Amino acid sequence: MAHNYDLVILGGGTAGYVAAIKASKNGLKTAIVESKKLGGTCLHNGCIPTKSMLKSAEVITYMKDAEKYGVDSYTPSFSIENIVNRKNAVVDQMFKGVQGLMKKNGVDVFEGYGRILGPSIFSPMAGTVAVENPNDEEAEAEILINNNVLIATGSKPRELPFLPFDGNVVLSSDHMMNLEAIPENLAIIGGGVIGLEFASLMTDLGANVTVIEAGKSLIPAEDKDVSKRLQKALADKGVAFHIGLGLSEDTVKVEESSVSITFEEETKQFDKVLVSIGRSPNTEDIGLNNTKIETNNGFIVTNEFYQTKDKHIYAVGDVIGNLQLAHVATKEGLIAVDHMADQSPITLDYNTVPKCIYTQPEVASVGMNEAQIKESGVPYIKKKVAFGAVGKAVIAGGGNGFGKMYVEKETGSILGVTMIGPSVTELINEAALAKFVDASALELGTSVHAHPSIGEILMELGLDAAGVGIHV
Repeated sequence: MAHNYDLVILGGGTAGYVAAIKASKNGLKTAIVESKKLGGTCLHNGCIPTKSMLKSAEVITYMKDAEKYGVDSYTPSFSIENIVNRKNAVVDQMFKGVQGLMKKNGVDVFEGYGRILGPSIFSPMAGTVAVENPNDEEAEAEILINNNVLIATGSKPRELPFLPFDGNVVLSSDHMMNLEAIPENLAIIGGGVIGLEFASLMTDLGANVTVIEAGKSLIPAEDKDVSKRLQKALADKGVAFHIGLGLSEDTVKVEESSVSITFEEETKQFDKVLVSIGRSPNTEDIGLNNTKIETNNGFIVTNEFYQTKDKHIYAVGDVIGNLQLAHVATKEGLIAVDHMADQSPITLDYNTVPKCIYTQPEVASVGMNEAQIKESGVPYIKKKVAFGAVGKAVIAGGGNGFGKMYVEKETGSILGVTMIGPSVTELINEAALAKFVDASALELGTSVHAHPSIGEILMELGLDAAGVGIHV
């Protein structure tokens, strides 16, 4: 059966369903094609479920460390089953909300696998989408004729060639969402954002965690001081680290119920191994070969409005290889939809995008790090303020953290902000707003901040960067 639409979106993840709502509000008749569940990785296997589990672990840690707050400590009993069930309840609530939004905004949802067709009887241009019934391979495909296509098919965890996922002892981040037991010994290959979040989570839940990173440092895109402070904080909690250690088929042996890894001088056995070395775009078998679309290492090439070489076909999110963050994907989707509706959107400046790591302690940043600023050649001022100078942060137990601000020497414009400490994944939004409106450090510092509040760290950083610091 054939259907006609102004826009067909491949992928109902965060970028896809947000773009669909925006398109509907722009007056475009819109359909989403989703092979699994609306909400995608972020809702079902990423952002939301991991943060739910991290919250459960945080509560456990507070109870264990209650004496730090003048309360008798207590080691609570818990089961991973209940933590997973709570996570599932949160996800289910949000999933129902997304379904409701599709109905409210008149977006048609096709369950199945969508492929882009080339020029055909349906259209002289590539772009018509054929949707296969996931439950009946012999059923006739739904044909979605359209004026525009938005590819938002997301990404999947990347495997190591000598350590493919088996869902038993070699796990991806997806598998971690449905653990039936806490492993006694867990190896995490990859010291990036996802790997460290799971290191923090599983350590708080009682696992013995070892992180193995082939590079020279953890979270290399972040500030070096932050990387070192986070490594120390996690090491103090019991996480073991092997930095600069590449693995191969000669150093890893997978058995039925365990994995053996040989380090420099010893071989250690693990119940489970989480491979967290990045994500690969879902661009295979979606019909790109039927179009003019170009790719680079599997990622779709677009312009600043997310148009591909076929100008009526757009692509956003993880498939285009920019920052692989849900809020980036949604913003790209909004820009793409506004562009196809001739609304002249403002393009996205990726230097204004906040980046967060939900470990304990939390890490957040926006703008350039020091290495990037040095490479740019812009003269700058660097200021660092300890959370120990902020009363509310000390009360929250995060006085060992700090914030750093980089400011252009001539103009006072904020080049970058990075923080490690309590609630920084919330505080970074203020810094991102300041960056977006091109506020100076002095303007950020002289705006009135509530006292006591953890957000005073940004006031202190702004004042200090402008040369008029108070509590530093």
